[in-house]
Amino acid sequence: MTSTSANPTVILVHGAWADGSSWQKVIPLLLKAEISVVAVQNPTSSLADDAAATRRILNSVEGPVVLVGHSWGGAVITEAGNDPKVKALVYVAAFAPKAGETVGDQVGRYPAPPGLSQIRNDGAGYLTLSEEGWVNDVGQDLPKEEARVLSVLQPPLAASTFGDKVTEPAWASRPTWYIVSTQDRVVSVDLERELAAAMGAKTTELAASHLSLLSMPEAVTGVILDAVAAVETA
Repeated sequence: MTSTSANPTVILVHGAWADGSSWQKVIPLLLKAEISVVAVQNPTSSLADDAAATRRILNSVEGPVVLVGHSWGGAVITEAGNDPKVKALVYVAAFAPKAGETVGDQVGRYPAPPGLSQIRNDGAGYLTLSEEGWVNDVGQDLPKEEARVLSVLQPPLAASTFGDKVTEPAWASRPTWYIVSTQDRVVSVDLERELAAAMGAKTTELAASHLSLLSMPEAVTGVILDAVAAVETA
């Protein structure tokens, strides 16, 4: 759905080992609120490729945009969000590199969360997460069968993405919101809090796994709607 008025469009950017369907519980709530929404399908092959996919969606909508990123998607919206249409950024347990910084740099600042030990390399430069990792560390607050399905559906992530540098961070010039997942076992909770503070983001903490967008979609949607309201009244 694209916007044909001055009302904001919400563009949702998924994380690594996922696709646009990771927003499947948030999207109906946004539609119910009569919000125009589009989910990006990233190739998760490089920061440049994913930013390009997001920019294609940005180019397809009219009017202001609230750009939302989950996990790796935070790096994507940081890179792609400098489009003048983007009026607000929402980070959901997400990375937010500075200029010249990589996601790998941010990961390395804190002890590795347990979920990172479940990453598997196929030997050809692509990474996946084990089923055990999905069940116990990524979506531990989801029904086990739901987490197992996500494991089956996951697309591989190019290992090189961890070394891709952000050029100009969009968060430096736009209002930001940040959702910290306090039970996160994939991204350091301390890192999430550090990033939220560094951006001066309006911060919400949820007692959720890394997949708050699936386990607590109402709360995540509420934060997105808060950002939409701020754009509408700006």
